[in-house]
Amino acid sequence: MKVRIDTGKCQGHGRCYDLVPDLFGEDGEGFGQVLGNGVVPSGREREARLAVANCPERAIELDEES
Repeated sequence: MKVRIDTGKCQGHGRCYDLVPDLFGEDGEGFGQVLGNGVVPSGREREARLAVANCPERAIELDEES
């Protein structure tokens, strides 16, 4: 599973990096960014889905095939 943020949708609420700081961080302007290569470590799928569910703009996407 892989996660990504659509930067065109992200408004910088920060819920992703507040909820799952080891998968998401913030850039210099407070917008969310995926840490590393976006691959969700085994056993962390629940947290990734929590971030998706809590993004007000639905800017976080999961690729279940990766």
